[in-house]
Amino acid sequence: MSKTVFLETHNLKNKATGLGTFNYELIKGLYQLDFNDLELTLNAKEPKILKAEFGDKFKYHKYTNLSRHHIFRVRKKYDLWHSVNQNTKVEPFHVNKYLLTVHDVNFAEEISSDMTHKVNALFRAKLEKSTAITYISEFAKKQTHDYFQVPNVPEYVIHNGNPISTLLDTSSFVSKIPVDKPFLYAIGDFLERKNFLSLAKMMVHITDFNLIISGNNNKSYGKEIERFINENHLQNRVFLTGKVNETAKQFYLSKCLAFVFPSIREGFGLPPIEAMSFGKPVFLSDKTSLPEIGGENSYYWNNFDPEYMKTILVDGLNDFYSNQKEKEDLMKERAASFDWKVAATEYLKVYRKCLI
Repeated sequence: MSKTVFLETHNLKNKATGLGTFNYELIKGLYQLDFNDLELTLNAKEPKILKAEFGDKFKYHKYTNLSRHHIFRVRKKYDLWHSVNQNTKVEPFHVNKYLLTVHDVNFAEEISSDMTHKVNALFRAKLEKSTAITYISEFAKKQTHDYFQVPNVPEYVIHNGNPISTLLDTSSFVSKIPVDKPFLYAIGDFLERKNFLSLAKMMVHITDFNLIISGNNNKSYGKEIERFINENHLQNRVFLTGKVNETAKQFYLSKCLAFVFPSIREGFGLPPIEAMSFGKPVFLSDKTSLPEIGGENSYYWNNFDPEYMKTILVDGLNDFYSNQKEKEDLMKERAASFDWKVAATEYLKVYRKCLI
């Protein structure tokens, strides 16, 4: 009889977020594999949509907001429950074996380092009932051990895959943002930790090309960046697109001069891998997980002084484009090393180890 595994994947409802992407791409990776010894159940708000794509390969459970509350938790006993991110409030009523995937514990730095704080207490409860723990990066593992007492259970680091599995035809896409001048590109949620303001400040010292940033900029940090753009008369050189679809994202990634991502807290960092898929030079902060993702052929900022950032950028562009073909191939090779099918294979191995 097949062992039963419940994947708490309700975050896939928003594929535009990092967690939504992780949920969806992990499912797609699993779909390509054989797991006849296991019965995998996906938790989703709209199971019919998933079933239309993945058929009978999986079982499906309908997610409701009520399931966050203890009395309405999933009562069916599964052999293994996989909590696919550390922030989910959806937990099993009965705990048999429990796998926790940790993306980051930024909340210990950004919300409170007080271990009695609710957010830390919720995470500690997950750690304490874990049969095993997976991390999406070595950094995420180190960060977790820095802040929490991690139980003596098996731990695994499984890198995410590249979210761009198909290169789209973007020839008919028409950008509302001018792209007649060479431009730098960045994409991500407008949170302070993404550090996009440092890019706008760098652009005060750069006139040769533009900067385009995509992502939800309707937050206070987005408004702060907009004010800086206006106050420094950068409206014709720094552009915020708001959220973009996959076609627009791939268009900007394929046309940009370089991808810039100065994030100061990143559990993994999918956007740099997407940029590397197009053979683009990638400029990253040297903080948290980004050197682990970017590898030795990316370029790094170790501080965010605008003139220093410009110097690293200009020197890096000169280095990259002086040997463009070889550098592009190295970037594409690096991107290809992150594979969701490989990641899904590793998760299946962990499931089976947990179920012994």
